Amino acid sequence: MKITVLTYLDSEDENSKDYDPVVPQVARTLRKLGHRVSVLGVHGDVKRLITGLSRRKPDLVFNLMEMFGDNVFGDIPVTGLLELLGLAHTGSGPGELYLSQDKGLTKKLLAFEDILYPRFAVFARDTAFETGGNLRMPLFVKPLRSDASLGIGGKSLVHDAVALMERVSVIRKELDDAALAEEYIEGREFYVGVIGNAQPKALPPVEIDFTGFPEGVPKVMDSKAKWDERSKEYKGTRSVLAQLPDELRARLQKVAVDAYRALRVRDYGRVDLRLTDTGEIYVLEVNASCYLDKESEFAMAAAAGGLDYKRLIERIVDLALARHKKRS
Repeated sequence: MKITVLTYLDSEDENSKDYDPVVPQVARTLRKLGHRVSVLGVHGDVKRLITGLSRRKPDLVFNLMEMFGDNVFGDIPVTGLLELLGLAHTGSGPGELYLSQDKGLTKKLLAFEDILYPRFAVFARDTAFETGGNLRMPLFVKPLRSDASLGIGGKSLVHDAVALMERVSVIRKELDDAALAEEYIEGREFYVGVIGNAQPKALPPVEIDFTGFPEGVPKVMDSKAKWDERSKEYKGTRSVLAQLPDELRARLQKVAVDAYRALRVRDYGRVDLRLTDTGEIYVLEVNASCYLDKESEFAMAAAAGGLDYKRLIERIVDLALARHKKRS
């Protein structure tokens, strides 16, 4: 097939080849699978996007677009454009992406399905401050929609109303986003990848090992822990395949699949969970079209579940094509 790998460019120089590392990984893998592959990188030019797709006439778009221009939520309208153009593409559609990115809506859908999640309050950008109602301190405060741990750091865990309001103000001002305050859940953290549509299958759970985390710092994967390779937080965490009793592993996987279905995630995604000392499993986030780097937790889990990287990419392609054929 002709497959176009669609991605964003940080630079306005549309001739730049400074792609996210996952782009060449996916492109090379698709070529190894026998496909004719092109890469289309766009910063924020809609005409260039449409022209590039029209010239290539792909049988499938492998969608790795995470933002568009300076809009961190730009992946949603780009995906909507792909659907308007009638192009088959991997991953969730605009509706599913919006639901998973709006953490408040995510929790309301989880509530409807009786799936456990931390109690929360949303502080919209254009409303007066509130106190957080009857939420129990400490609270973890983060942007309502921004992903990749943007706006999450050492001051995100608050212990009183004054600190809560200060953190809400920072998120509103610096990220131009509403703030979400949720009860902090102490416990072990797991990532459970899920792949599939009609019959989604959970991959083996990956646990975040916080053994080397700095003392006194909340054990959360904030921006430092994820991206700052020189930080103590980054050096103090590692992702490992979870060693669990069969019953607990099955429970984690069931909750992940239930959350995946509740958010209508398509093709593949990752569910972030917390397990308390009393055995309760809380859904923290549902990540539609999660990161596909070869070293990611999702790829690690897929390999443990019998899908090496080549077979993982092939499986995503097959799922997207089968879904598109059903609609056409």
